[in-house]
Amino acid sequence: MKIFSRASLLEREMDKIRLEMDTHYFGTLSVIRAFASIIEKNGGGTILNILSVLSWVSSLNEGGAYPAAKSAAWSLTNSLRLELASKNIRVAGLHVGYMDTDMTAGVTGPKSKPADIAKIAIDGIEVDSYEIIADDLSRNVQQRLSGGVKAIYQQRTRGNSTSISRIYLLP
Repeated sequence: MKIFSRASLLEREMDKIRLEMDTHYFGTLSVIRAFASIIEKNGGGTILNILSVLSWVSSLNEGGAYPAAKSAAWSLTNSLRLELASKNIRVAGLHVGYMDTDMTAGVTGPKSKPADIAKIAIDGIEVDSYEIIADDLSRNVQQRLSGGVKAIYQQRTRGNSTSISRIYLLP
């Protein structure tokens, strides 16, 4: 079964949506809970949570379940960062757009090489970064977050009313 289901939050079976949440939120939480005490007993360390640019934005092309799950994982990362700090455990999040993997085989746009992203992640951990921004797409979206929804999404308008049926991620 695919973990990246492209499931709509409104039109797909709930089991596909649960799979996304179980994988990206509860799966991440379960692994961190399993290893946190071991990391603490070893004097501390860093946990790197692999997030996505879709932690911050949604795309009609990607369905709603995956971005919702990744957004929940981003919030989880932020909460665990606070809970684990007193145990000398740093929790970092890696935000990345498209990497050249099986999951993005159908994507025709630019993709990062996994080895390059791994180096960026290690470099970020070495300088104690809490958020590691791995590519231009993620950097662009992160910079727009403070501008609110209008800065992140471009909406098509019809007359004086905004059509919410078409929302596009800005490049």
